[in-house]
Amino acid sequence: MTERASSGKPAEDAELPPILAAKEHAAPSVFRAANLLREARRQKGLALARVPDICVLDPDGDLDTELRRSGRAQLDASWACYHTSLSRFRIDEEEVGLLPRAVGASFAVLEAEQLFAAGCRLLVSITSAGQIKDLGATPYFILIDRALRDEGTSYHYLPPSTFAEADRELLGAVYPSLRELPVAVHRGASWTTDAPFRETERAIENAARQGALAVEMEAAALYAFAQAAKRDVLCFAHVTNQMAQTEGDFEKGEANGTRDVLRLLAATVRAWRERA
Repeated sequence: MTERASSGKPAEDAELPPILAAKEHAAPSVFRAANLLREARRQKGLALARVPDICVLDPDGDLDTELRRSGRAQLDASWACYHTSLSRFRIDEEEVGLLPRAVGASFAVLEAEQLFAAGCRLLVSITSAGQIKDLGATPYFILIDRALRDEGTSYHYLPPSTFAEADRELLGAVYPSLRELPVAVHRGASWTTDAPFRETERAIENAARQGALAVEMEAAALYAFAQAAKRDVLCFAHVTNQMAQTEGDFEKGEANGTRDVLRLLAATVRAWRERA
């Protein structure tokens, strides 16, 4: 019989903080994204429909706002999620799904699970990020190859480790095509935090010592999900600020950075299609 602590939990679980206790990473979840979408479709009277092969998480919502304002993106009335809207737009001949304002690790993975359950094959996240290491004048992009796991969601998908890693083969296929863009795209580590207003000097120094170039709120969880579920996910940090320490921060450039983001996405989509 398994020894149990007074709480009724196995002793080894009782000694762990809840974020690490009772995790069976290979076990299936009772609550599944496909079933959530099924019930949402039933309640909303929606037919079963697939999302595009390629979908984009737009936590700030600036890309979605600009594309819908200009008539380049249309709302997808078939998207059955309880929490979000989905737009569709085209890059070259490729239809792309665009999901705005899923901010933070848990929300991003909540939506990633549902997008893949609905037919997504590549998910790209492009999120505003704070500069940790000065790589030049902002704004610029970082293709995140690993993310410091200072959030909670990733620990439900993978055992504890310092970083959540992107798929190396996917990175290798995409990154060379990004180096020819007129906007700077670097490659390196980020720090994913759940608590942006607890970015203390000590926390920033620790992230810098571990090699983080920028701080954001989603990548570690998305990469942990991707590894556990064997899905194609790429995360970009759009470095736009120095954590608002000076006035005039958070500027993305022309049309709130839309032109540069679309160039980045077009190159990413082409490289992924060539790899596939």
